[in-house]
Amino acid sequence: MPLMESPTTLLILWAMIGYLLGSIPFGILITKAMGLGDVRAIGSGNIGATNVLRMGSKPAAIATLLLDAGKAIAAVILARIFAAEDAAQIAGAAAFAGHCYPVWLRFRGGKGVATNLGLLIALSWPVGLAACATWLAAAFAFRYSSLAALLAAGLAPLWSLLLGDGRIVILSLVLALILYARHAANIMRLRAGTEPKIGAK
Repeated sequence: MPLMESPTTLLILWAMIGYLLGSIPFGILITKAMGLGDVRAIGSGNIGATNVLRMGSKPAAIATLLLDAGKAIAAVILARIFAAEDAAQIAGAAAFAGHCYPVWLRFRGGKGVATNLGLLIALSWPVGLAACATWLAAAFAFRYSSLAALLAAGLAPLWSLLLGDGRIVILSLVLALILYARHAANIMRLRAGTEPKIGAK
């Protein structure tokens, strides 16, 4: 973590801005705008890109993926421009929290995969790209989005160390633990062999 040098009130402000950005439920907004229905009513009930894909629309899934990642990127960049690096990490972490626990949806949000990847890219693009490559390789090899997400998040702290960006080791570890907790049901299904593969409706 960077040194917390910004005033506490400023950090709180950027935490609120990050949370509000992260809590925008793009999965719901996009599927409803495209006439696909409510993504919460199918599959896992999750509002993320993987469940949107189960509705049979790749464009909707891609848009959800990019926008869910983009809201974390936006939070980090805005805080970095108008404040400092400590505020950028706070805003990015808050965006992740907002995605997972949005107040508008009674704190029942997504699992944070795309938002976490976007956050890593914004904070340290080499680490973010390594995490994305991990996700892609695992998804291609195993065809399980959840397993790919778990591997990408779990290896992010290691990538941070190997790529010489110790600033985000602690943050990436904390986010990985939250992401693992959000995937508890997926982990159980993976162990039981009942987890649906990518593209399954």
